[in-house]
Amino acid sequence: MNPILIQAIQFFLSLSLLVILHELGHFIPAKLFKTKVEKFYLFFDVKFSLFKKKIGETEYGVGWLPLGGYVKIAGMIDESMDTEAMKKEPQPWEFRSKPAWQRLIIMLGGVTVNFVLAVIIFIGMAFAYGDQYIANESVKDGYYVTDTEIGNELGIQTGDRILAVDGNRVKTFRGLFLEIVNGNVITIERDGQAQDIQIPVDFIETLLDNPERMRFLTMRQPFVVKGHDPAHVVNPEVDFRAMDQVLSINGTTAYYLDQAKPILEANKGQEVRVVVARENGEEASLMAKVSDSATLGVSLQQLSMQQFVDKGLMRVENEQYSFVESIPVGINKGWTTMTGYVKQLKKIFNPQTGAYKGVGGFAAIGGLFPDAWDWQAFWGTTALLSVILAFMNILPIPALDGGHVMFLLYEMVSGRKPSDKFLEYAQVVGFFLLMALLLFANGNDLYKLIFK
Repeated sequence: MNPILIQAIQFFLSLSLLVILHELGHFIPAKLFKTKVEKFYLFFDVKFSLFKKKIGETEYGVGWLPLGGYVKIAGMIDESMDTEAMKKEPQPWEFRSKPAWQRLIIMLGGVTVNFVLAVIIFIGMAFAYGDQYIANESVKDGYYVTDTEIGNELGIQTGDRILAVDGNRVKTFRGLFLEIVNGNVITIERDGQAQDIQIPVDFIETLLDNPERMRFLTMRQPFVVKGHDPAHVVNPEVDFRAMDQVLSINGTTAYYLDQAKPILEANKGQEVRVVVARENGEEASLMAKVSDSATLGVSLQQLSMQQFVDKGLMRVENEQYSFVESIPVGINKGWTTMTGYVKQLKKIFNPQTGAYKGVGGFAAIGGLFPDAWDWQAFWGTTALLSVILAFMNILPIPALDGGHVMFLLYEMVSGRKPSDKFLEYAQVVGFFLLMALLLFANGNDLYKLIFK
C-alpha cells in the first residue's frame, strides 16, 4: 500500500476517534442535565451530509467536510449560527435555561475527555510496551555535532554533553531535540566543567529554514574497521581486520571518527602508526599510508545499538510496568506532553523566534504518523493530538469551547449574562479567527511542498 495512503488512513482514523469522543464529552453531560441535543455529527455537513439517522430527538450523521465535528445543543449560539431559534422564548430543555454551573460542565466536557483519553492511552502504552530509551546521562564522551554552523550558533561543539534544559535534567537522548527547541537555557558539560548557555531566540527559525539540519546532534561514531575498501585500496598489505577498533594514530587518540579525521587530514600522503584493538581484545600496531583524500582505504563498520552498549558508550534502559505502575506513568506523560506543547505555543506566538513558520495544517499533522502501520506509533501520535485538541479548544477564543467557558466564568463572577447579540458577534469573530489560522497553517504546508 502507498505510504502516503497509509498515513492518510491513520490520520482520518485518529481524527474520527478524537472528534467523536470530544463531542461525546459535550453530549453526555448535556443529556444528564436534560438538555436537548439536536445533532451529533462527525465532520461538518455543509449543505448536505454523507449519512444521517434520527434516533429519538437527536440526528446522528457524518458530514463531508473533515474539519472536525459538532453537537448542536438547543438554545446555544454555536457554529451553526441558528439565531432564529434564539429569538423565541427560552424553553426548560434549552442550554440557555440551565444554571451556569451546568452549562460550564457541558462546555468543559470535550476538553476533559480529550485530556483523559490521552492519559488513558499513555497508561495503556506504558503497560503494553513499557519504555525503552538511551539514558542521556550514560552517553560517553558527549555527542557529535553534525552541522558545525548550527552547533556554533547554539554554542555546542563535538564532545559536549547536555545535562539540563532550563534547569531540568534531560532523561533521554531522544528527548534532547524537543527540549532544546522548547527551552531557553541549556546546561552543558565541557572538559569536565558545567556551564550555562543561552539558546538564541531565533534558533527555531534557523532550524526551520532547512529541516535537514534538525538532527544536528548524534552519537559519536567509533572508528571501527569493516575491512579493506575494494573501491579505494590504499594499504592492501596492511593487516586491517573486521571489527578492528582504532585507538590512536601517531600516538594521538582517534577512537572516534571525528577525532581521526583531522589527524588524517594533517598526514595526507604520509605513513602513520595506527593502534587498533582486535575483536578478541588484543592490541596491534600497524603502519599504514594515508591517501591524498585523507583515508586509510578501509570501509567503516556501522555499529548496532547493542554494540554501542557493549563498548560502554551508552546505556539502554528497558522499563516495564505493571498496570498499577502504569497509571502514574501515564498521568505524568499526559502532563509533560501538555506542558511541552504550551512551551511550543509560547515560541510560536513570539515573532522573534520565527517558530510560526513551522505551523502546519492537515499535511503536517498527517506527516506525524509513520508511513508503515505501527500501532505503537499510531496510539502515541493519537495521544499527542488529543492533548493538542484539548489545549487548543480551551483557548479563550470565541467559537471554541474556551470562548464559551470564558463568557460563562464572567457570568458566574459578575452575575451578568452577556446578551445573545453579543454572543452572536463574538461567535462570528471567533469563526473568522479560526478560518484565518486554518488558512495560514495549510498555506504553510503548501509553501513547503512547492518551495522546499
